[in-house]
Amino acid sequence: MSADRPAQVEDVHELARAMPHVTVVPGTAGNIVYQVGGRSFVFFRTPRPDAVDETGARLPDVIVFWVESEADKLALVQDATTPFFTTPHFDGHPSVLVRASRLGEVPRQELAELVQDAWLAQASPRRRAAWLAEHGTGSRP
Repeated sequence: MSADRPAQVEDVHELARAMPHVTVVPGTAGNIVYQVGGRSFVFFRTPRPDAVDETGARLPDVIVFWVESEADKLALVQDATTPFFTTPHFDGHPSVLVRASRLGEVPRQELAELVQDAWLAQASPRRRAAWLAEHGTGSRP
C-alpha cells in the first residue's frame, strides 16, 4: 500500500489507533472520538449548523484534527489547494476541519503527518517527548 496514494476515511482510523496511549471514545451521537490522556485529538463530528453546504444542509462527514498553533491552522485553511476549512464556531480553537468526502484530495502521507501532529498537540509533555525520541527527533517536527 503506497503512502503516496489518496487518503481514505479508513486511514484516519488506522493512523489514529496506531498512535500510543490512544483510547476510542464514543461521542454523544455515536460518533468516534480519538483521545490521548483523556484529550481529543481527532474526532468525527456530528452534523452541526455551523458547517453547511451550499444548500444550507448540515455536513454529515466533518472530521476535526487538532493542530499545534493558530499559525499551523492558518497554513492549512488559507491554502486554497487543500480541503481543510474552519467555521466561526472554531475561531480561536486549535483545530482544522475536513470533510471525509474530500480526504482523497490529501495524500495518505500528509494525512499521517496531520494525525501525528494532532496527537502531539494533545499528548502530555512526557508522552510527546517519548514519541519524538522514538521517532528520531528531539523536538516537534
